[in-house]
Amino acid sequence: MSEPSPNIRQPPDREMVDIARYVLNGRIDSEEAYHTARYCLMDSIGCGVLALGFPQCRRMLGPVVPGTRVPNGVRVPGTGFEVDPITAAFNIGTMVRWLDFNDTWLAAEWGHPSDNLGAILAVADWVSRKDAANGLEPLKVKDVLTAMVKAYEIQGVMALENSFNQRGLDHVILVKLASSAVAAGMLGCDEEQVINAISQVWCDTGPLRTYRHAPNTGSRKGWAAGDATGRGVFLALQAARGEMGYPTVLTAPKWGFYDRVWGGERFTFQRPYGSYVMEHILFKVSYPAEFHAQTAVGAAIQLHPQVAGRLDEVERVEITTHEAAIRIIDKRGPLHNPADRDHCLQYMTAIGLISGGLRAEDYGEERAADARVDGLREKMKVVENPAFTRDYHDPGKRSIANTVQVFFKGGASTEAVTVAYPIGHRRRRREAIPLLEDKFKNNMATGFSPDRVQALLELFRDQRGLEEMSVPLFMGLLQDREGR
Repeated sequence: MSEPSPNIRQPPDREMVDIARYVLNGRIDSEEAYHTARYCLMDSIGCGVLALGFPQCRRMLGPVVPGTRVPNGVRVPGTGFEVDPITAAFNIGTMVRWLDFNDTWLAAEWGHPSDNLGAILAVADWVSRKDAANGLEPLKVKDVLTAMVKAYEIQGVMALENSFNQRGLDHVILVKLASSAVAAGMLGCDEEQVINAISQVWCDTGPLRTYRHAPNTGSRKGWAAGDATGRGVFLALQAARGEMGYPTVLTAPKWGFYDRVWGGERFTFQRPYGSYVMEHILFKVSYPAEFHAQTAVGAAIQLHPQVAGRLDEVERVEITTHEAAIRIIDKRGPLHNPADRDHCLQYMTAIGLISGGLRAEDYGEERAADARVDGLREKMKVVENPAFTRDYHDPGKRSIANTVQVFFKGGASTEAVTVAYPIGHRRRRREAIPLLEDKFKNNMATGFSPDRVQALLELFRDQRGLEEMSVPLFMGLLQDREGR
């Protein structure tokens, strides 16, 4: 007969205390972090507005119960919706993530820290409008940027050494973690309340990754981040109004997260919380492709002029990559929907070879029906280069290397094209900024007039002016005046 567990409350787990103290007391002194956050905000809003043109995304948005009105509600960019902060976080997070075009973080775990903008913008707008109605000063956009740096850091530092995907859990658990923590801070919670909110995240654990992998790949991966950031706001709001937490949710013997989910091990950390993740974030500048494939697509596009006119002569295509890409996007067999296709290394590489580019529309049924795509996929061989894998994990490099080479019947071949760092990498940040601005203009033009797009671009070019702008004014500039 087993001994009963002692019912003695222990101090909160250190892992949660560290996050809470960082959220409430951490100083962000990095000018680079704030400048990068400005571009992350710009890029994420553009990605969200572009997604509004896709009916599958649009139908996910708005109040859960049609016609619901919320006093001091949150404005959802590019729409006429004003909803509660939980629903707004879901809406904004879903928009930003839908096309797999927002910024990325790759480590032992991967993810998209801008997913947390759902919580950050929703809470910032709601708190500001509520405070303004009571004669108080609203938050400024600099508060949004600070919350972004901290959310990116929490999600990214956790991801450096701790692989949730290898245990079958989806990376959006870290979105929920970061969103709950920064939302609780923005709501005015004290240290205990922030810890209470975080503890609820670990009680939730996280969704399975099954909707990202064959044979169940599906559209949930487009709104999973919205779900996570909205849940983070819900947990923060509960903590703010006094809901208790679970101080040893990680370390409790037998029933804690470590024993039940993590094999009895503990999380490991490469560095303390600061601004490292924001400074090293990866932008998707050129193509809406899962980030492990960005350089493969880039290499394929370089080879397009040599291959496009000889597709019927191709004997095989060799893709040399890193271990993470093989684990997540090396996919053979039928591809059933856009969610399947945008997580298939071979499909994305084939599109690059055939058309010399890659657009969100290329994941649709019309392009997928092109027999040349699957014809090339069937001739592809994917192998790991251990050096690529080492450089992927090296904190001084963080490369995402891929090599593509095409072999023709009769013995001829192209050169082997290797791209180690995509244009959105920190090592290529300077050349990326003009292209990132072009991406923003093109994305925003799908939902706003040219004059408003230009005015917004000029605002985002003005670091000081943007930081000093009130959140309600900023969110108003993003609202669809026609209420679409």
